[in-house]
Amino acid sequence: MAVEQLHTVEELNQFIDQGGKRLLFKHSSRCPISAKAHEEFLAYVKETNIPAAEILVIEDRPVSNQAAEVFGIRHESPQIFLLENGKVQWNEDHAAITKAAIEKAVQS
Repeated sequence: MAVEQLHTVEELNQFIDQGGKRLLFKHSSRCPISAKAHEEFLAYVKETNIPAAEILVIEDRPVSNQAAEVFGIRHESPQIFLLENGKVQWNEDHAAITKAAIEKAVQS
């Protein structure tokens, strides 16, 4: 399944408002830790049919800030959220973002 790019607050809100489980990844294109976490995220998404989206935190800062505000979770980069029916069920950041960690969270 393709990963949707969220470039506006409206796109973020639409993604959050959709039902079911979905993954949201906040990615810094300038950070090697984020690059590794992004690889892990993409490896998981490639093998599943869970809806997934990402925010490029440098290029789309207002969208990244809105996510932090809506979820009430301090911004980190990289950062991943498992959403279910618009609510954060799990989140992780930095090197703790692995394919195995994502799989475990989604299956819980």
